[in-house]
Amino acid sequence: MFKRVNKLLIELPEPEYGDANAAAAVQELLGGKFGEMSTLNNYMFQSFNFRGKRRLKPFYDLVASITAEEFGHVELVSNTINLIQKGTTFEADPDLTPMHNAKDKRNTHAFIANAQTAIPGDSMGHPWNGSYVFSSGNLLLDLLHNFFLECGARTHKMRVYEMTDHPTAREMIGYLLVRGGVHILAYAKAIEIITGVNVTKMLPIPDLDNRKFDHARKFEDQGVGNVLFTWNDSGDYADIRKIWKGTNPETGERLIVKEGTPKGAPIPDLDELPEEFAPGIGPEEYKQIAKRLMENI
Repeated sequence: MFKRVNKLLIELPEPEYGDANAAAAVQELLGGKFGEMSTLNNYMFQSFNFRGKRRLKPFYDLVASITAEEFGHVELVSNTINLIQKGTTFEADPDLTPMHNAKDKRNTHAFIANAQTAIPGDSMGHPWNGSYVFSSGNLLLDLLHNFFLECGARTHKMRVYEMTDHPTAREMIGYLLVRGGVHILAYAKAIEIITGVNVTKMLPIPDLDNRKFDHARKFEDQGVGNVLFTWNDSGDYADIRKIWKGTNPETGERLIVKEGTPKGAPIPDLDELPEEFAPGIGPEEYKQIAKRLMENI
């Protein structure tokens, strides 16, 4: 089972301006082949399908706990996309075409179908595809795939970071560069334990230190790149300590397993968009709804 926590992984800066085309680029980090929906679903199905959970428990614990974090990554990227759409349209009478700017944006579909919010698709509007999920049943093969998947995701994050200087987008990408690095290292260490091959010598891929990115440096300074969370409070996934141990090969700092979840931050409350009829609840309707909600308490 999964337990929901009503917090975002990090606090996203409130945007001073919107950039719908930047939001379209960030979509790749959500619903692209190497996006967060792919990492989530790959690890989720591998954890569901895992054979020998008791005998190979440290490896099951690793994939299962990272699965839980990936839910938070999907949520974080989605909220980023939603925030950086700010101010692209305006409230006005329909005949004044308050959404005329949308027709010139790369992802016009998001304005028509989703009221300027995230879609389960990539930067070109293609829907996320279940065929991106790889769950072979062979533990080593799955771990190698996951290592490659995380390296591909890191590459795409770096490229999107270079496409936009929007502060909200870069804050999110900086954080995920660091957390993605944790997952790359975790899978590399798991492969090393099975094979004896030191995969960590290949890192980082691409060969560029996270500290080169302003918005990733502070998270490195906070030690975010050395921690793996269990996302559980009862000790069910504590055996990841048998894999996540020793020191970070890049920094020499000690690797730490923490029970539970990160502290988190408030989830943004999206503004209403009357021109999108979203959420479509006016003042008078709200009064009636509030009255009905209070009945029979």
